[in-house]
Amino acid sequence: MKLFELLTFTLRVRTVPEALPRLEQSLQEAGEGVHLMGCWVSEIGSQNRIAVLRGFDDAESRERERERYLLAADGFGIGAFVLGQQVDDYSAFAFIEPLPPGVHGPFYELREYNLVPSGLAPTLQGWGKAVARRTGADYSPVYAALYATSGQIPRYLHIWPYSSLEQRLEVRTRAVADGAWPPENSAPQLLQMHSTVYLPAPFSPLR
Repeated sequence: MKLFELLTFTLRVRTVPEALPRLEQSLQEAGEGVHLMGCWVSEIGSQNRIAVLRGFDDAESRERERERYLLAADGFGIGAFVLGQQVDDYSAFAFIEPLPPGVHGPFYELREYNLVPSGLAPTLQGWGKAVARRTGADYSPVYAALYATSGQIPRYLHIWPYSSLEQRLEVRTRAVADGAWPPENSAPQLLQMHSTVYLPAPFSPLR
């Protein structure tokens, strides 16, 4: 699967528990060719946020689903709680296969990097050389890496699951000390870096 969509909702304070069952129901109304990959609630970073990652069989499936929820009176069933919502389109790094559904967390770090105008190609080259070692048994897996095809570009998103915050710190520190990460020539491509740590919603295929 190559095409993905990240939906991000910012909700009124203390409404996330009430919103999640309604969101779960609405996501089940998606048409054929739409796949829920993960749904998370922010834990560290911007609060009262829900992130939904979905994959698509093809561009036509994505456009049909986009039209469905944009034209609906309340496309995700949580309009009463929403302060802001955003949709971003992504394509997967061709050399990284997303992890299958299951327990990989429960902590999921979504890291988004804005790049210089020419930064995507060297970023892909650096990741291609380094990611096998960084995601091997000595360190930790990446769920997926995706580059943006809408909104501010070039930009990319990488999603890292960890069993604990302690594991995250230990693995990241050791990977840098060992020279396994970050990829070569990555720093000159970067303009801004944003990171939020999420926990899975009860119905998330990634937990």
